[in-house]
Amino acid sequence: MSQAKTPSVLFVCVHNAGRSQMAAGFLTQLAAGRIEVRSAGSQPAESVNPAAVTAMAEIGIDLSTQQPQRLKAETVEESDVVITMGCGDACPVFPGKRYEEWQLADPAGQGVDAVRPIRDDIRSRVQSLIDELLPGAETVETTPQETGGTQHEQ
Repeated sequence: MSQAKTPSVLFVCVHNAGRSQMAAGFLTQLAAGRIEVRSAGSQPAESVNPAAVTAMAEIGIDLSTQQPQRLKAETVEESDVVITMGCGDACPVFPGKRYEEWQLADPAGQGVDAVRPIRDDIRSRVQSLIDELLPGAETVETTPQETGGTQHEQ
């Protein structure tokens, strides 16, 4: 039997500075290398939203070194699943790809208190996505509260 291909997921939002970065951070952490993770924006910002960086740091995921990337047709074409978050028609469509639109509040210009519920919603959606792409697989815990103060990898 041949080995299954590692699924790849692309998260897309306009600025690639908040929602898509948080989603990519969660998928990277929770899937622990079992899913290829990409993120991009149709009009990338110069840096990741500081409130998103803070909100993710609170649960042990470091986005401080991430840099928004411009969406390219090749990136979409190389991905199995494309999750859009408010970028509308800016994302090219290729046959055979799975597309989903996640309706999420935009964290741009919001403080960390407003970003936390968005972060938590994204985590839940990412967990559901992992359950679909890797049925029966365990995920890595992300919050120090859940893991007794440290992060564990499976």
